[in-house]
Amino acid sequence: MPLALLALAVVAFGIGTTEFTTMGLLPQIADGVGVSVPQAGNLVSAYALGVVIGAPVLTGIGARIPHKRLLLLLSGLFVIGNAASAVAPGYGLLFAARFLAGLPHGALFGVGAVVASRLVAPDRAARAVSRVFLGLTVANIVGVPAGTALGQQLGWRWAYCAVAVIGLAALAGLAAFVPHQPRGAQAGIRHELRAMGNRQVAIGLATAVVGFGGFFAVYSYLVPMLTHLTGISDSSTTLVLALYGVGMTVGTLVAGPLTDRALRPTLYAGIALLAAALVTLFFTIHSTIPALVTVTFIGAMGSLITTPVQMLLMVNAKNAPTMAAASNHSAFNLANAAGAWLGGLVISAGWGWAAPSLVGAVLAVAGLGLAVTGGLLDRGGRPSEVITSSPVPMAEATEPNLS
Repeated sequence: MPLALLALAVVAFGIGTTEFTTMGLLPQIADGVGVSVPQAGNLVSAYALGVVIGAPVLTGIGARIPHKRLLLLLSGLFVIGNAASAVAPGYGLLFAARFLAGLPHGALFGVGAVVASRLVAPDRAARAVSRVFLGLTVANIVGVPAGTALGQQLGWRWAYCAVAVIGLAALAGLAAFVPHQPRGAQAGIRHELRAMGNRQVAIGLATAVVGFGGFFAVYSYLVPMLTHLTGISDSSTTLVLALYGVGMTVGTLVAGPLTDRALRPTLYAGIALLAAALVTLFFTIHSTIPALVTVTFIGAMGSLITTPVQMLLMVNAKNAPTMAAASNHSAFNLANAAGAWLGGLVISAGWGWAAPSLVGAVLAVAGLGLAVTGGLLDRGGRPSEVITSSPVPMAEATEPNLS
């Protein structure tokens, strides 16, 4: 189902572009709405808050809505949020618009992952999910630099206009190419909440928060680390971030096939290698080429973990995977906030700009411990209907047997 997966990847591309472009346009936005740059930075938090709240709430509200229709509704909300961001006359309304734009983020990824897993044969489910995530990583290479450049040259409002157009294109693609997937008899908020109470789902979400906290402890301070310690100029940091995105893309491409073959070993290896890379960065950050190689590898390992965590949650959520899959992205945003906070603490304490890499390594090791604990407790677990179900025919899509 390449066109259906492409449409889902375009949604992810738009999400990645709007989420990270704001960070590069904070000075312009601050000038445009008459606030300080730190106040403008709260717009990033508003979007993240929308993600954390929206993922479980919107998937709960839409628990009985067929997946395709729910995708269209969520994409429409995404377009409205970004269009409102583009025309917001002042800081207060812009803050509300960024919160609104963030609300469908996690739900779109969660529903999209479930839909993607049902479009292909069971042994290719993780590859399909990784293709959706590929749109997010490509956004870091193309969408974010282009959106930042557009906002700097024509004004920050045009960046959000461009994202709204991307959202409209994604909406058209979803309508045209994603097959109808009616909900089964067990669909509903009660079943979704029951799945969320599964011990393995809780451990999986904790793994995402703690393990990815290590990734974001470094990502949040990567630019000042490179400029202060590596000696890279401010004008070159955009290219470095694009290189980081290349690593993320490679990691995503590799993650799908590996996860289909061995889910938990892929997760364990990815987190362990991420921890090793973060420690390595502490020693290589002062030399340009070794630092760039390490940064690229960190990006790859961060993305390598994303697919197995997503699939792990869907596996253990059994027949009601949508809220668990969406809540994974709430966990990512909590990891972003926690990692950035802890990384900032060690910098403020005078430990130096390289210290966040060690904080990140500690968090990654803790995340690995949680993942291994989940694996030990999960021996003999029943496979998920999401993965073992038959693929959905394009001509007449039907839900897998949920009995």
